[in-house]
Amino acid sequence: MRSPISFRSTDANEQPITRQILRHLSVAFITAGILATLFTAWTPASLNPGELANQFAAALEGGAPENGPSAFVPSAPEETELRIGLVIGHSGINPNTGEGDPGSVCEDGLTELEVNTNVGYLTAQALEAAGLQVDILEEFDSRLFEYRAVALVSIHADSCIPINDYATGYKVVSALDTVVPDKSQRLVDCIIDRYYRATDLNFHAGSITRDMTEYHTFREIHSQTPAAIIETGFLYLDRDFLTSQPEKAARGIADGILCYVNNEPASLPWETTP
Repeated sequence: MRSPISFRSTDANEQPITRQILRHLSVAFITAGILATLFTAWTPASLNPGELANQFAAALEGGAPENGPSAFVPSAPEETELRIGLVIGHSGINPNTGEGDPGSVCEDGLTELEVNTNVGYLTAQALEAAGLQVDILEEFDSRLFEYRAVALVSIHADSCIPINDYATGYKVVSALDTVVPDKSQRLVDCIIDRYYRATDLNFHAGSITRDMTEYHTFREIHSQTPAAIIETGFLYLDRDFLTSQPEKAARGIADGILCYVNNEPASLPWETTP
């Protein structure tokens, strides 16, 4: 791209000064182009100001494009910008016992772990189809220490004990103590809304426990990673749905995460059960 301003030197001693002026103007144009491109692409869910500064610095270090500012193509975003963590509840070995933990177990042998695994992998497939990078993590995965991602969701299912006729539905919550409460709550709201739309199950707020709000993974991941835990349904009354339509549960979780990533509104259109 030819510069709209040209400088003609009449003295050999002026040439270094002219080249210096052209160099500074070129850097200024390149800088303006980079900033315009990055700020246009910025969204709250995918890029924070610190990451923006890092991309800007990295672009400058790469040198000026051969054809000037109009040829600038921003580099691919950092992996963490598009990464989602999915914890398969009760998977892997519990380091405290040295054994596996299947979670809730029904009388006929159906385990929570089976349901969590099925829903979790279907959720990962849906997210990957949407272009996101997904880490499938075990309950006590070593990678969870200081884990960084756009969001992390731990997938569980509720009791297989016949409690009462109201023990049906799902619940989603984030940590009570988090340094990113707004992001975490928006993630929760998105999953609540989209899961309801996908499954028609009621939100069962009355059975949210301390085990959920103080879930151990919340303390292990990086403090800037928004996280939530979902109980996809009760293994007793919601068993048929969880075992015969796991793709609907997965779609609800995936749509909720995409709602968060894409900064979409969540309307929370459910009826809370006792």
